[in-house]
Amino acid sequence: MDDLTSQPAAPLSQDELNRLTDLLIEKLKSVFDPEIPVDIYELGLIYKVDVSDEKDVAIDMTLTAPGCPVAGEMPGWVETAVREIPEIRNVKVDLVFDPPWDSTRMSDEAKLQLNMF
Repeated sequence: MDDLTSQPAAPLSQDELNRLTDLLIEKLKSVFDPEIPVDIYELGLIYKVDVSDEKDVAIDMTLTAPGCPVAGEMPGWVETAVREIPEIRNVKVDLVFDPPWDSTRMSDEAKLQLNMF
């Protein structure tokens, strides 16, 4: 019997990675912190997004506070949003609290929306 091993995927081209990055940002911007009227991307809650050549996505994110009332739900919201991209194979979202989030992670757009200038 032949050993059927899966071949690794070809590396993503820079154009494909750029296109997927734009789609990922669009989807991340569709998720809002229910207590703050700004999306999680502009709030700086997304710490890391890795896309493998197989189009698996791993996301490290945090919350504005560890005791956030939607702590158990928000990673699922992020996963659901990212899974809307047809080419994405798998999504894994991890909550991290190091480094702790603070308002310096917010984009200028978010600060403007919240009148923090």
